Amino acid sequence: MAQYLDPGRIIMGTFGQIFIDGVWQSNLNHLEANVEADKRELNLVGTEYTVFKLGRKKGTGTMSGYKVTSDMITRGFQKFSIINKLDDPEAYGFERIQLNGCMVDKIQLANWTAGEEVVEETAFTFESYELLDPIVAS
Repeated sequence: MAQYLDPGRIIMGTFGQIFIDGVWQSNLNHLEANVEADKRELNLVGTEYTVFKLGRKKGTGTMSGYKVTSDMITRGFQKFSIINKLDDPEAYGFERIQLNGCMVDKIQLANWTAGEEVVEETAFTFESYELLDPIVAS
């Protein structure tokens, strides 16, 4: 008999947390971080396929949520670290990833509309990452 995925093990972002330089950012409700590799295309003899060599990597991300302080304006373009914690009580565990050498791409000084919550979206780059706590199925 086939064993199916227990739907309770699927992780929801509801319990995610973002820590900037160790301080929990409870106002933020979205984080995306990606690493993109620059693959070098090589044409080698003896094969009819193009092969690839791994080149430099680039880390980019976006975080967003409600504006409650002027912290992002005050921080300016100084580097910081982010720890992303993805947790769900029904999951096999939680995952923490640290993004190092983060720097914002631009600083949002104003973006508001009368009668609406003010949302900040901050794009950033990072120089490396470290998987602190992996999720492992048991």
